Order: sequence, then structure tokens, then C-alpha cells
Amino acid sequence: MTPDRATTACRIRPYEQRDWEAIERIHDAARLDELRESVGTEAFLSLADTYQGEGLFDGRVWVAEDPAVAGFVALDEDEVTWLYVDPARYGRGIGTALLRHALAHGGPRVETTVLAGNQRALDLYLREGFTLVETKTGRLAGNEKFAATGHILEHRKAPRQDGRADGPHGPAR
Repeated sequence: MTPDRATTACRIRPYEQRDWEAIERIHDAARLDELRESVGTEAFLSLADTYQGEGLFDGRVWVAEDPAVAGFVALDEDEVTWLYVDPARYGRGIGTALLRHALAHGGPRVETTVLAGNQRALDLYLREGFTLVETKTGRLAGNEKFAATGHILEHRKAPRQDGRADGPHGPAR
């Protein structure tokens, strides 16, 4: 199944309070996968422990339904700050759909940071037109006891002939 075809199977909508348990479960499971290949699972903190300090709700948050909540993305001031998909639904285009939705609502330049070692996420962002800007080592956001290396990526919408910006998949909406 191609990513474009897979993305049509899920519905993206704004986060609602009733989604909390689902995104908490998704984050906690997917975060372990993310950490397993980067700084190690001993750095794990649950969503309940980190969402306030890391500003989950500082910007806009959307969920993907497939038909139940299958993932979520947060966009804050043109930065994709959170993107997690239920591990049972990896490879079905849900992350792609969420990322494209965030990009459609972002400005002409959108940034994100991916932990070094999180190849699945890095591949998604590169496939969707992000470029690597810089790699930095510092403290792990949300659990500063641990050192981490992150890849800073940016996405720039291509200018259209009418002066507006297009993403890699057509006009921005």
C-alpha cells in the first residue's frame, strides 16, 4: 500500500479531552520504541509526567482516527513538537497523514527535532521533504538527567507562481 493511499484511511481532527487516555497509551508505548533505539528506555517518563513541562498543549494538537485514536501530532509556532503513532499501527500511513496535516497548518518553514537513532521517524520526515539542518548533543527534553543527540530538521514549502507556498503534496490549505 502506498503512503498516499494509506493516509486516506484515517480521519484527522482536533484533540478533545476525551482523547487523553488514548494519546497517553499511544505516547507511552511509542516513546519506549523511540528511546530503545536512542538514549535507552531507562530515560522513559510517561505522558502524564511530561506533557505540562514539555508544552504538549501550547499549540494545536490533532488526533488520527482509524477508526479509534491511532496517533497524534502537535504543532507549536511552526514546530512539530510531538508526533506519535500507536505501535500496533506502524507502517499504515498514519504518521504520514498526521505530519502532512501539521505541515498544511504550519507556515512556510516548519521545524522538528528527531532523536539520533530514531530511524523510523527520521525516514518519515526526510520522505516528506524535511532536510537535516544540524545535529546537537545536549540534555533530553523532559528528562534532563540523560544526554541525547538530536537531529534538527526543517521543511520549507515551495513558492508557487502566485507567491503563496506549496508543500510537497500540493497547495497548502
